[in-house]
Amino acid sequence: MDYSRFLDENFDVKEWVNQAFRSTKDTTTNKDQYATTLVMKLQMFIQEVNNIIEDASQQSIQNLPRVMRDIEAVRQESVLLQEQMRMVKEDIEKVEHDTSHSMQTLLRLDNIKSKMKAASDALQEADNWTTLSADVEEVLQSKDIEAISTKLVGMQQSLQMLVDVPDYADRVQHLEALKNRLEAMLSPQVVAAFGAQSSEAAQMYVKIFSDIDRLPELYKYYHKCHKSALLQSWRTIMESNPDDTLIEWLPEFYDLLLTTWHTQIKWCSQVFEEPVQIVCDLLAETLKGLDPSLPHTIVEYLQNGQNTLLCLIELKQISDRFAKSIESAIDSYTNGNMSQSCVDSLAVSIYLPYRRYITKYGAFEDKTLNDELDNIQVDHDEIIDSVRLLGESVGKLFSAAEEANERCMKFANGCGYPDLLQAVEAYLKNYVKEFRRVLVNLREKCKLDAPGDHEDWSLFQHSLRIIQTCGDLILHTEEYDQNLISNILNSIGKHYHPSSPVKTETTRSKWNPFHDAKYLLLESQEDQLAVESLLEKLEEGDAPCVLPDVMKHMCKLSEEVHRFAFDIVFHQLKEHLVSLAHMETWTSQSAGGALTSDLPTFSLSPQEYITKIGQYLMTLPQQLEPFTMEDNPAIIAALKHGKLPFTDEQELPAHIADLWLESIARGTMHTYCEEILKIRELSPHATRQLRTDVDYLCNVLDDLDLHASETMKNLASLLKTDQENYGEASEKMPRRLVSAVAEMRGIKLD
Repeated sequence: MDYSRFLDENFDVKEWVNQAFRSTKDTTTNKDQYATTLVMKLQMFIQEVNNIIEDASQQSIQNLPRVMRDIEAVRQESVLLQEQMRMVKEDIEKVEHDTSHSMQTLLRLDNIKSKMKAASDALQEADNWTTLSADVEEVLQSKDIEAISTKLVGMQQSLQMLVDVPDYADRVQHLEALKNRLEAMLSPQVVAAFGAQSSEAAQMYVKIFSDIDRLPELYKYYHKCHKSALLQSWRTIMESNPDDTLIEWLPEFYDLLLTTWHTQIKWCSQVFEEPVQIVCDLLAETLKGLDPSLPHTIVEYLQNGQNTLLCLIELKQISDRFAKSIESAIDSYTNGNMSQSCVDSLAVSIYLPYRRYITKYGAFEDKTLNDELDNIQVDHDEIIDSVRLLGESVGKLFSAAEEANERCMKFANGCGYPDLLQAVEAYLKNYVKEFRRVLVNLREKCKLDAPGDHEDWSLFQHSLRIIQTCGDLILHTEEYDQNLISNILNSIGKHYHPSSPVKTETTRSKWNPFHDAKYLLLESQEDQLAVESLLEKLEEGDAPCVLPDVMKHMCKLSEEVHRFAFDIVFHQLKEHLVSLAHMETWTSQSAGGALTSDLPTFSLSPQEYITKIGQYLMTLPQQLEPFTMEDNPAIIAALKHGKLPFTDEQELPAHIADLWLESIARGTMHTYCEEILKIRELSPHATRQLRTDVDYLCNVLDDLDLHASETMKNLASLLKTDQENYGEASEKMPRRLVSAVAEMRGIKLD
């Protein structure tokens, strides 16, 4: 049995017991027997442990007196040591007190010695300068490069000791003149060494120029040598392919630059201490010094193109590919250290020709979107074709908007989003204007403003399709808005955080200029601040949408579309009510020549106009059946953002048809009441007849599970009230209604 597990701090009894029983057979007898044996073993082990503990305790008790004696001896020795240390401290303090004067004297003597040594060195260097100055002309005549450089280095070291001499400036000027003579002597050899790519010769010249503090001048020779070759290659590419355009020339030249990087970085790493800076500066200076320059060739290319923005995107994508390739090459060589200033300069030089066009991106995009809008047909002579074109236009509209979003990413790397938002906003608002124009034309074609008694429910079906189109427009706008927000945060927001600019040392060490589009493409502080402000609003959650004005126009358009559909349905009802106030019935004393002054109200029948209205209302549920079918997200969105006439701000019901029925019923009641109030005179018979008509309409509304409006109820009550009780019954009713009914009935109010 393994007892070592009992020493584990995380010992688990249950786990140990289960482990012990896993080796037994499954019979109950074997388990009982095994358990008995196991208990006996544990008891024996416990007894053995007890014996060991008892023996150890006895032994500890026996050794305790000896341990106490040892402790006492150690204590006495520590007291003795403490006393000795106190005596040593006193001796040290005495020595310091006795020798302090002598130490100060030694320090003064050492200071004097140091000054004398410095004076001796200065005199020696001054003498050395004189000697070297006398010999340097002879050495220069010998043209021994190593000897000349040695002399100049010696003079340079001597001059460092002669800073305070009166003619120091003259000596510096004299030394610089000698260095210039050496440099002029070396320049042909240096150019030849760089041209032949001789690493041994180049290393020698690096040492010489480094010793005389002229290393930057050597870099200039290197740049001039290879830059001239690259500039000539650019001219050769253009001259050898005169029929091609910048689209063909630029990739070929970029390939040459990339090849130059790989070959020169390998060679420079054997010669220079900072090869990345040397080669990056070479490529940057080459791009800036092209003849003809890239900005000039871009202007010529754009003059021959049809769409300026698309041509610029095509060119920039070529530059993007080169930038990505050179970034990868630098990254692999520097192990991710991309924050060097030379890398900044190279990245900027690649994208510098595009900065002036990035500033004009908003105008380019605005023109492109307007051209797209002009190509979207939304109107036709036939109503059904106009409705169809409106429905098809939504997809085309947002397909062009998505293409604009892609153009912003490709051309401005997301930095043009402030301008894009303005362009898209104008684009969608112009479309809404076109939509309204079509809506006005459809209203004229439907003759909603012209009198006539015609019932055509196909017009209502067309209006439903327009409502659905408006809903699609709203849904697409919301989706497009969210896509814009996501793209903004994932493009410029991914590599730049407004609250943590790249200017701090910590973030700059991880900064990659090729990924900071704002730094590369935006040259004005105003444009950079606009991008930062947009990012801050989105990241802090202050801008739930980036096209708020567009959504307002969409909501208003939805309300106008619903009004149009409502007018189509309500047109028949309105036709029955427009001439209500001028009916002769209201002034007649009888009906059909029979005396009716004493007839009860129930003996009267509703007039034809109100029965037609009632019949029309009773057919509405059937005509509104499309709303009772499967929910249409577009129609729901349109109704959510566009209120129906005569409805209150409320949550949408389970069936939109119910809201439509309520809207038409309320409109009917409102119009009916307003037309009644235009009646100038009501005879007693006409009063009973009008009361019958109002009651009939209320009964129809009850059959439709709708409630009469408060104005209808008050009007019915005022028509039923006799003259004696009129004033009392009308106390709590609106004065306009009470006065109008009293005047038409000829009742004088107190």
